[in-house]
Amino acid sequence: MDLIINLNKPKDITSHDAVTEVKKILRVKKAGHAGTLDPMATGLLLVCTNKATRLAPYFSSLDKEYMAVMKLGEATDTQDAYGKVISKTEKFDIDKTSVEEALGSFRGRILQRPPMFSALKHEGQPLYKLARKGIEVERKPREINIYDIALISFDLPYVKIRVSCSKGTYIRTLCDDTGKKLGVGAHLFELERTAVGPFRIENSLTPEDLKTAGGPGSKGVHSMDNAMSWMPELKISESMIKAVIHGNPLKINDPSKLPADLIRGEGIRIKSPEGELLAIGRFSSEKTLIKMDVVFVT
Repeated sequence: MDLIINLNKPKDITSHDAVTEVKKILRVKKAGHAGTLDPMATGLLLVCTNKATRLAPYFSSLDKEYMAVMKLGEATDTQDAYGKVISKTEKFDIDKTSVEEALGSFRGRILQRPPMFSALKHEGQPLYKLARKGIEVERKPREINIYDIALISFDLPYVKIRVSCSKGTYIRTLCDDTGKKLGVGAHLFELERTAVGPFRIENSLTPEDLKTAGGPGSKGVHSMDNAMSWMPELKISESMIKAVIHGNPLKINDPSKLPADLIRGEGIRIKSPEGELLAIGRFSSEKTLIKMDVVFVT
């Protein structure tokens, strides 16, 4: 079974544990996720099985949407509710408008410094392992894009927000930075990932749901081709199939005849005349050919 599961991860389990549960339920040999969720977070975790694990990088690069609750007045060492409180503002007078203005200042392309409590690595060592030893290392700010950030509810000290953002965005850090901007400190109190690209939380499955789920096409269960339907496709002729399944590039004599989305897209679904997904390719304008990134049929 080469599937992509739109899983609704429960709270207080790691993404790795969630993948292990899916493997057990579906009885598959291989599985992996396409973008970590912290143990405290719930929501959408895409789990890929068998050959579909090779598609994980394409899903992890998609934009994300989150619903988050931050608590004002307390900053923690992990920037979330599981950390130790390192600063506290007992009394503060902040109105809804001030919060909206602070949040709005992060909208657009910004630089964000990754937190120490993250899976990013420094000299081969995950940062969170160093953080647990009390070691802090320099982290270069990375460019992210906050497409939209909206205040959903205001009930001090709790503020609920919805964030649409690019990959690599740390909502914990966004909350911490908001607290700093407001001058009172803040941390992430609750987090739910509600979307990854076209995948929505409304169409997800809990691990319990997955036990009685149907096959590809049923709620939360996708074939590789269906899960990649956001990517443009190219049906090739019978004579080209052998080259594709051996990973050879396809020479394009006249690129002007290719649709614009094939040329500018993040990838191309290469399909047989009958519609079977053979590979994921990418157009190279420099060499006017389509290179094979991932081949499924060998």
